[in-house]
Amino acid sequence: MDFSSAAATATVRPRRRTAIFWASAVCAAALIAVPAWMLVANPAVLGGHPLLPGLLIAAAVVGICWAVLLWRRRDTPRPRSLVRAIGAWAGRIAVLALVAALAWLNPFAYQPGAAAEAGPKSDLIVTETNTTITMTPDGGRAPTKGLVFYPGARVDARAYQDILSPAVGAGVRVVILKEPLGLSLLDANQARSAMADNPDITTWAVGGHSLGGVAASSFAQGNADVTGLVLYASYPLDSLRGRSGLKVLSVSGTKDGLSTPAKIDASLELLPADTEFTAVQGGVHAYFGDYGAQPGDGDPGISREAAQEQIAAATVAFLGQLQG
Repeated sequence: MDFSSAAATATVRPRRRTAIFWASAVCAAALIAVPAWMLVANPAVLGGHPLLPGLLIAAAVVGICWAVLLWRRRDTPRPRSLVRAIGAWAGRIAVLALVAALAWLNPFAYQPGAAAEAGPKSDLIVTETNTTITMTPDGGRAPTKGLVFYPGARVDARAYQDILSPAVGAGVRVVILKEPLGLSLLDANQARSAMADNPDITTWAVGGHSLGGVAASSFAQGNADVTGLVLYASYPLDSLRGRSGLKVLSVSGTKDGLSTPAKIDASLELLPADTEFTAVQGGVHAYFGDYGAQPGDGDPGISREAAQEQIAAATVAFLGQLQG
């Protein structure tokens, strides 16, 4: 019997884990944990545009596969040259940056306000698809006016149902878009498909909140069949002064910390001369939807309910003026 070989075998110990191994383990865990948390904890993820949940599921699958591979190779030495080691670290940093970007995309979920707590509206019909929420007046004459609405960045589309319901009650069909990744500028032309799905509407307006208003402005500028533009705490990037046949409503809050009064004032030169401006005294950025507080916003000087009454009233009056 070879006692020296037996002794050598007895003293073999598991290979010490390297720093790159533990960095890989952290990346794999992050790829699994962050998507799982977003999918389970936030109903706005699965209820929104399918692109985000698709990316989250793909990231989680990659994380699971990576974790299995790490476990199988946990005791297998993998010598790397300096160049390969630098590349490996850069790749893992990039993965963590991707996970951070996915976490940032976690949307502001709908938080029902007083209007929703009062019970469902009996004068409208709500239909929902993977990319839209459509609210149609129930009963009476079929609507001929429509509003396509772009939500603010990373805001649940359902957060605008209550504030836009009065417009539906006034006879306007409202289509709220579910934006890819919650960012309207990724598909600023998304309103076109919504209009095509409602061929019975003859008079169209588009609108949006914050970044959604920027996308709506861009769409209105390039589409002559749009006769109205509704801006909630927003403004265009390019001038609309030369866009004939377009009426514009700009509603803002005097305490808005994001689309500040100064920014709204600066947009005067970009909008048509007959633009209607409504300033909600004490209103803030997050009052234009029902999704709770928003980082960077101002301190309100009015209740959410009172502010939204003014916003809804201005919207109804403006849409009522539009002519086909």
